[in-house]
Amino acid sequence: MMRLAAKRLLQGGRLGSPEAQSPAVLGLPRMYHERVVDHYDNPRNVGSFDKNDPTVGTGLVGAPACGDVMKLQIKVDDSTGKIVDACFKTFGCGSAIASSSVATEWVKGKQMEEVLTIKNTEIAKHLSLPPVKLHCSMLAEDAIKAAVKDYQAKQTKSSGSTEVSPMEKAANA
Repeated sequence: MMRLAAKRLLQGGRLGSPEAQSPAVLGLPRMYHERVVDHYDNPRNVGSFDKNDPTVGTGLVGAPACGDVMKLQIKVDDSTGKIVDACFKTFGCGSAIASSSVATEWVKGKQMEEVLTIKNTEIAKHLSLPPVKLHCSMLAEDAIKAAVKDYQAKQTKSSGSTEVSPMEKAANA
């Protein structure tokens, strides 16, 4: 029955006309920027580290409204405070995967204080995310902050200090 309805529509309506058969009409406009498609098709830094490693910070965040869940992990050089590696696992849409991939690329090689300045608006602008997908870049920013906070909590726990560092204050902001 569906086949018959489609055939009638294509033969009898505008869709059956010669101009409707042209590639320009049949091709759909691309909904995502090429950077989103690239990071979705070829995600960078997929994987995970041992969450019990004291040099690893893990940020696990989710958006109940859309069902996206993002785990971002950072590996920090204790002597320099520089992030030497990062990885992610994301369950969600292409924009969430692309935002996670970009976030891991951006945090590598940076100091802890520096990554806390990465904003969701920068990720969204880089990926040219449509307004309906801005929550994906917000998840990435939240995951970075959560990973830094987790790392700092491990360091505080291992040193036995209860004093709040300036980096921790910035992560909580």
